[in-house]
Amino acid sequence: MNSTGFYKQSIHIPAKTGYALRVKKGSRIRITDLEGQQVVDFVAYDAQNINNRLDPGVTLDVLRTYRIKPGQCLYSNRYEPLISIVEETVGIHDFFNSACRPEMYEVLYDKKNHPSCYHNLNTALEPFGIVPPDQHYPFNLFMNSVVDGEGKIDVIAPESSAGDYVEMEALMDLIIGLSACPCEESVCNGYHCTPVQLDVESPSV
Repeated sequence: MNSTGFYKQSIHIPAKTGYALRVKKGSRIRITDLEGQQVVDFVAYDAQNINNRLDPGVTLDVLRTYRIKPGQCLYSNRYEPLISIVEETVGIHDFFNSACRPEMYEVLYDKKNHPSCYHNLNTALEPFGIVPPDQHYPFNLFMNSVVDGEGKIDVIAPESSAGDYVEMEALMDLIIGLSACPCEESVCNGYHCTPVQLDVESPSV
Protein backbone atom coordinates (compact mmCIF):
# COMPACT_ATOMS: atom_id res chain seq x y z
CA MET A 1 0.00 0.00 0.00
CA ASN A 2 1.37 3.39 -1.01
CA SER A 3 0.75 5.84 1.86
CA THR A 4 1.73 9.08 0.04
CA GLY A 5 -1.07 11.59 0.61
CA PHE A 6 -3.07 9.10 2.65
CA TYR A 7 -4.05 8.74 6.32
CA LYS A 8 -3.45 5.21 7.59
CA GLN A 9 -5.39 3.27 10.20
CA SER A 10 -4.42 -0.20 11.43
CA ILE A 11 -6.93 -2.21 13.42
CA HIS A 12 -6.30 -5.58 15.05
CA ILE A 13 -9.52 -7.61 15.08
CA PRO A 14 -9.39 -10.37 17.69
CA ALA A 15 -10.59 -13.87 16.89
CA LYS A 16 -14.37 -14.33 16.92
CA THR A 17 -15.12 -10.57 16.94
CA GLY A 18 -16.29 -7.92 14.48
CA TYR A 19 -15.47 -4.36 13.53
CA ALA A 20 -16.95 -1.63 11.33
CA LEU A 21 -15.95 1.82 10.13
CA ARG A 22 -16.69 4.43 7.52
CA VAL A 23 -14.22 4.80 4.65
CA LYS A 24 -13.89 7.51 2.02
CA LYS A 25 -14.06 7.02 -1.72
CA GLY A 26 -10.57 6.13 -2.93
CA SER A 27 -9.56 4.45 0.32
CA ARG A 28 -7.48 1.31 0.16
CA ILE A 29 -8.73 -1.47 2.39
CA ARG A 30 -6.40 -4.37 3.17
CA ILE A 31 -7.56 -7.38 5.19
CA THR A 32 -4.81 -9.73 6.30
CA ASP A 33 -5.11 -13.27 7.61
CA LEU A 34 -2.49 -13.06 10.36
CA GLU A 35 -2.09 -16.75 11.19
CA GLY A 36 -3.69 -18.53 8.22
CA GLN A 37 -6.95 -20.33 7.45
CA GLN A 38 -9.18 -17.64 8.97
CA VAL A 39 -12.38 -16.66 7.18
CA VAL A 40 -13.52 -13.02 7.28
CA ASP A 41 -17.15 -12.12 6.56
CA PHE A 42 -17.09 -8.74 4.78
CA VAL A 43 -20.08 -6.45 4.14
CA ALA A 44 -20.28 -2.94 2.71
CA TYR A 45 -22.95 -0.24 2.48
CA ASP A 46 -23.14 2.96 0.46
CA ALA A 47 -22.58 5.56 3.19
CA GLN A 48 -25.09 7.92 1.51
CA ASN A 49 -27.78 5.26 1.12
CA ILE A 50 -27.52 2.15 3.26
CA ASN A 51 -30.20 0.45 1.15
CA ASN A 52 -27.49 0.21 -1.52
CA ARG A 53 -25.24 -2.57 -0.22
CA LEU A 54 -22.78 -5.21 -1.29
CA ASP A 55 -24.61 -8.13 -2.89
CA PRO A 56 -22.71 -11.37 -3.62
CA GLY A 57 -25.53 -12.67 -5.84
CA VAL A 58 -25.45 -9.60 -8.05
CA THR A 59 -21.65 -9.78 -8.16
CA LEU A 60 -21.88 -13.37 -9.39
CA ASP A 61 -24.45 -12.32 -11.96
CA VAL A 62 -22.18 -9.58 -13.34
CA LEU A 63 -18.87 -11.46 -13.22
CA ARG A 64 -20.21 -14.93 -14.12
CA THR A 65 -17.56 -16.48 -11.87
CA TYR A 66 -16.95 -17.06 -8.18
CA ARG A 67 -13.17 -16.77 -8.54
CA ILE A 68 -12.70 -13.02 -8.34
CA LYS A 69 -9.46 -11.46 -9.59
CA PRO A 70 -7.66 -8.11 -9.31
CA GLY A 71 -9.30 -5.55 -11.57
CA GLN A 72 -12.79 -6.92 -10.96
CA CYS A 73 -15.42 -5.29 -8.75
CA LEU A 74 -17.87 -6.20 -6.02
CA TYR A 75 -21.36 -4.95 -6.90
CA SER A 76 -24.33 -3.70 -4.93
CA ASN A 77 -27.94 -4.90 -4.97
CA ARG A 78 -28.54 -2.02 -7.41
CA TYR A 79 -25.83 -3.31 -9.77
CA GLU A 80 -23.43 -0.48 -8.90
CA PRO A 81 -19.71 -1.21 -8.46
CA LEU A 82 -18.88 -0.52 -4.80
CA ILE A 83 -15.37 -1.87 -4.45
CA SER A 84 -12.58 -2.92 -6.80
CA ILE A 85 -10.11 -5.69 -6.06
CA VAL A 86 -6.60 -4.25 -6.23
CA GLU A 87 -4.45 -7.14 -5.01
CA GLU A 88 -5.00 -10.49 -3.38
CA THR A 89 -2.70 -13.37 -2.62
CA VAL A 90 -4.98 -16.41 -2.40
CA GLY A 91 -7.53 -16.37 -5.22
CA ILE A 92 -10.09 -18.42 -3.31
CA HIS A 93 -13.00 -16.70 -1.58
CA ASP A 94 -16.72 -17.40 -1.14
CA PHE A 95 -19.89 -15.76 -2.47
CA PHE A 96 -22.31 -18.59 -1.64
CA ASN A 97 -22.65 -18.76 2.12
CA SER A 98 -24.59 -16.40 4.35
CA ALA A 99 -23.23 -15.31 7.73
CA CYS A 100 -23.21 -17.98 10.42
CA ARG A 101 -25.78 -17.30 13.12
CA PRO A 102 -26.78 -18.79 16.52
CA GLU A 103 -29.51 -20.96 15.01
CA MET A 104 -26.94 -22.62 12.75
CA TYR A 105 -24.84 -23.69 15.72
CA GLU A 106 -27.92 -25.02 17.51
CA VAL A 107 -29.06 -27.09 14.51
CA LEU A 108 -25.69 -28.36 13.29
CA TYR A 109 -23.66 -28.57 16.52
CA ASP A 110 -26.22 -28.56 19.35
CA LYS A 111 -24.62 -25.43 20.84
CA LYS A 112 -26.67 -22.53 22.16
CA ASN A 113 -25.64 -18.86 22.41
CA HIS A 114 -22.60 -19.46 20.22
CA PRO A 115 -20.74 -16.40 18.87
CA SER A 116 -21.64 -15.77 15.23
CA CYS A 117 -20.80 -13.55 12.29
CA TYR A 118 -24.43 -12.41 12.25
CA HIS A 119 -24.14 -11.08 15.80
CA ASN A 120 -20.63 -9.66 15.24
CA LEU A 121 -21.75 -7.70 12.19
CA ASN A 122 -24.94 -6.44 13.85
CA THR A 123 -22.99 -5.20 16.87
CA ALA A 124 -20.27 -3.55 14.78
CA LEU A 125 -22.71 -1.82 12.41
CA GLU A 126 -25.17 -0.59 15.04
CA PRO A 127 -23.31 2.71 15.72
CA PHE A 128 -23.77 3.60 12.04
CA GLY A 129 -27.54 3.28 12.23
CA ILE A 130 -27.70 0.01 10.32
CA VAL A 131 -30.62 -2.04 11.63
CA PRO A 132 -29.94 -5.80 11.85
CA PRO A 133 -31.23 -7.45 8.67
CA ASP A 134 -32.93 -10.81 8.56
CA GLN A 135 -29.55 -12.16 7.44
CA HIS A 136 -26.18 -10.90 6.23
CA TYR A 137 -24.89 -12.09 2.85
CA PRO A 138 -21.17 -11.28 2.92
CA PHE A 139 -18.20 -11.63 0.65
CA ASN A 140 -16.40 -14.34 2.64
CA LEU A 141 -12.68 -13.71 2.35
CA PHE A 142 -10.44 -16.80 2.37
CA MET A 143 -13.42 -19.16 2.66
CA ASN A 144 -12.87 -22.19 0.44
CA SER A 145 -16.12 -23.43 -1.10
CA VAL A 146 -15.86 -25.98 -3.88
CA VAL A 147 -18.53 -27.01 -6.38
CA ASP A 148 -18.44 -30.48 -7.93
CA GLY A 149 -19.70 -31.54 -11.33
CA GLU A 150 -23.17 -32.25 -9.97
CA GLY A 151 -23.48 -28.85 -8.31
CA LYS A 152 -22.80 -29.96 -4.73
CA ILE A 153 -21.14 -27.25 -2.63
CA ASP A 154 -18.70 -28.19 0.12
CA VAL A 155 -16.65 -26.01 2.43
CA ILE A 156 -13.09 -27.23 2.85
CA ALA A 157 -10.05 -25.82 4.65
CA PRO A 158 -8.93 -22.35 3.51
CA GLU A 159 -5.74 -22.17 1.48
CA SER A 160 -4.66 -18.88 3.06
CA SER A 161 -1.41 -18.81 5.02
CA ALA A 162 -0.14 -16.34 7.59
CA GLY A 163 0.23 -12.94 5.92
CA ASP A 164 -2.10 -13.55 2.98
CA TYR A 165 -4.34 -10.58 2.23
CA VAL A 166 -6.98 -8.99 0.05
CA GLU A 167 -6.60 -5.31 -0.86
CA MET A 168 -9.57 -3.36 -2.20
CA GLU A 169 -10.39 0.22 -3.20
CA ALA A 170 -13.63 1.94 -2.20
CA LEU A 171 -15.38 3.34 -5.27
CA MET A 172 -17.66 5.52 -3.14
CA ASP A 173 -17.93 6.49 0.53
CA LEU A 174 -18.73 3.26 2.35
CA ILE A 175 -19.53 1.76 5.71
CA ILE A 176 -17.73 -1.57 5.92
CA GLY A 177 -18.14 -4.36 8.44
CA LEU A 178 -15.97 -7.39 9.14
CA SER A 179 -16.30 -10.49 11.29
CA ALA A 180 -13.44 -12.86 12.08
CA CYS A 181 -15.61 -15.96 11.77
CA PRO A 182 -16.07 -17.74 15.13
CA CYS A 183 -16.75 -21.22 13.73
CA GLU A 184 -14.18 -23.64 15.12
CA GLU A 185 -16.49 -26.65 14.89
CA SER A 186 -15.69 -27.32 11.23
CA VAL A 187 -12.86 -27.13 8.74
CA CYS A 188 -14.16 -23.70 7.63
CA ASN A 189 -11.45 -21.99 9.74
CA GLY A 190 -9.21 -25.03 10.06
CA TYR A 191 -10.92 -25.87 13.39
CA HIS A 192 -9.15 -22.90 14.99
CA CYS A 193 -10.22 -19.23 15.11
CA THR A 194 -7.56 -16.53 14.91
CA PRO A 195 -7.30 -12.71 14.64
CA VAL A 196 -7.10 -10.65 11.46
CA GLN A 197 -5.70 -7.24 10.56
CA LEU A 198 -7.55 -4.38 8.89
CA ASP A 199 -5.46 -1.60 7.31
CA VAL A 200 -7.14 1.40 5.72
CA GLU A 201 -5.40 4.16 3.80
CA SER A 202 -7.77 7.07 3.26
CA PRO A 203 -7.26 10.20 1.15
CA SER A 204 -6.03 12.98 3.42
CA VAL A 205 -8.33 15.53 1.76
